[in-house]
Amino acid sequence: MRRICFLLRVRPDRLAEYRERHRDVWPDMRRALRETGWGNYTLFLADDGLLVGYLETPDWDAAQAGMRDREVNARWQAEMAEYFTALDGRDPDEAMSPLTEVFHLD
Repeated sequence: MRRICFLLRVRPDRLAEYRERHRDVWPDMRRALRETGWGNYTLFLADDGLLVGYLETPDWDAAQAGMRDREVNARWQAEMAEYFTALDGRDPDEAMSPLTEVFHLD
């Protein structure tokens, strides 16, 4: 199982709204994440807008590709894009770049 951690930045003026949107993630979006291998998927949000994402998956490339093929993901990403900074025209899921794991205590 591969552990993936990534960083994004939420616009400071949209933090409360971003938190609210994630209190009720669409059931079909939750299902798509599970079905495409996004296990133990967790988001952490700092008060300054730093978003830390974590997930476990057997195959990161397949997990990303699986979500790219889901219509629900296209809708979700389109709605979420306005909350982030520095996406340079990419969807939030395209801007996720895994950090390098340097230590893990099993």
